[in-house]
Amino acid sequence: MEIKEEIPIVLFDDQCYVCIKFATIVNFLARGKITMIGHYSDFGIKIRNEILDQTALEMFWFIDEKRASGGRAALFPLIKSIFSTKSRKRKFTQLDNICSKDCKTVKSVFVRSFTLITSSKKIDL
Repeated sequence: MEIKEEIPIVLFDDQCYVCIKFATIVNFLARGKITMIGHYSDFGIKIRNEILDQTALEMFWFIDEKRASGGRAALFPLIKSIFSTKSRKRKFTQLDNICSKDCKTVKSVFVRSFTLITSSKKIDL
């Protein structure tokens, strides 16, 4: 599967309860216009190896034609893409909720939310 064919892409942690809920909400709001891929899926690993760097697992990523944006930097392009008029059905990776009960705690939600706000990165394609 070619990466360019699947753009726009949201790459998220598919082993984290909070991240899976976030991805589910984004997919619902985007009405299937964005390809949702888990970090640990085969395609997610391919994206991490070809496009992203060693910080790939620290945040979620939004990938479009020009740039891969991670964390806080990805919020504006993601919102812009959600409200765009382009409508093309994309895929949503199967979500296997592998997380332990610790990832569903209030502390975990706070830590993940804090990481989203503090982490930010852009990689030009």
